[in-house]
Amino acid sequence: MFAGFVKDQRHVNGVDITYRLGGSGPGLLLLHGHPQTHVIWHKVAEQLAAHFTVVAADLRGYGDSSRPPADERHAHYSKREMARDGVELMKALGFTQFSILAHDRGARVAHRLALDHPDAVQRMVLLDIAPTLAMYSQTNEAFARAYWHWFFLIRPAPLPETLIEADPEAYLRSVMGSRSAGLKPFTDEAFAEYLRCLSLPGSARGICEDYRASADIDLEHDRVDLAADHHLSLPLLVLWGAEGTVGRCFDPLREWQQVATDVRGKSLPAGHYLAEEVPELLLAEALPFLR
Repeated sequence: MFAGFVKDQRHVNGVDITYRLGGSGPGLLLLHGHPQTHVIWHKVAEQLAAHFTVVAADLRGYGDSSRPPADERHAHYSKREMARDGVELMKALGFTQFSILAHDRGARVAHRLALDHPDAVQRMVLLDIAPTLAMYSQTNEAFARAYWHWFFLIRPAPLPETLIEADPEAYLRSVMGSRSAGLKPFTDEAFAEYLRCLSLPGSARGICEDYRASADIDLEHDRVDLAADHHLSLPLLVLWGAEGTVGRCFDPLREWQQVATDVRGKSLPAGHYLAEEVPELLLAEALPFLR
């Protein structure tokens, strides 16, 4: 995986962020989702590196990045702080402006990054999410059953942490394997890396704090933007899986049109994990847009 890339770590925004770096040209920041790491991009990274300097980062709390302690408001894991990690990492690598390709939790970080640092982001592709506030406010039974982990992970510590730490592999297989494609999209090497990182001390806490922040302080930040009519103004492409929960329970394009002024999007014939299920189709949509 990641032929021609180097793996490194930078101390930015008070934490250590691990990343893979490869390619040349304009900067492109890749941000992953739960319960995975930057390795989700292993099927598309080399093709992207033919056109960009690709920085595939582990979010704080995930992968080999730092796992800050919990705090009462979960501010250490707010998308605002995670966004600062990304901006400072790219700046440390020489990019004051860059584009973003992001999935799941990383796409929520990217949304906040583009709102808080509009001059830094040139173009952005978000995969298989609707805005966090829209998803929580429109929760129904079908969504709650499919995204049960949204409500499990925000329970007070230490219950969810204790259960995850008791059997990280069972948790990983349950969350990832219960989607429409099962475990077929994940290579043995990638799955082993996800399991290694989930088994590290503090990983369960980091994951839970990420979700607790999304159900608390992140919603507060989103409501402030909504009240101020603060929208995304950069070119935005949103893609989602036709067989996934987001596409079935929400209208992703319509929801992003409520918070962005220049947005286009479509579904792809896949479930949630687009970069690993349909990498060629993802590249066919994302590359022309990003270039």
